[in-house]
Amino acid sequence: MAQLLTETEINQKVSDLSDWTVEGRMLICNRLFADFVEAIDFVNRLVAPAESAGHHPDIEISYNKVKIQLTTHDAGGLTQKDFDLAQVISAI
Repeated sequence: MAQLLTETEINQKVSDLSDWTVEGRMLICNRLFADFVEAIDFVNRLVAPAESAGHHPDIEISYNKVKIQLTTHDAGGLTQKDFDLAQVISAI
């Protein structure tokens, strides 16, 4: 099982991710797109990296808005896996 990060480690790592915030035990990113098609295209591009990492985000889609939430459920909070996937998602 992945090791939970300390609050200090979480704060250091999130400071390197300009488009992500921490809310409780979740790492969250909100994206806004021109329309529904662009939002879905973005979500579809998340599939391969998430599948490859064996780590799957919770995703909410509302027309042109996409909310991505990362947490390591089996660890009960944030781990390095969340920050690794967040970096990949930020590059999409």
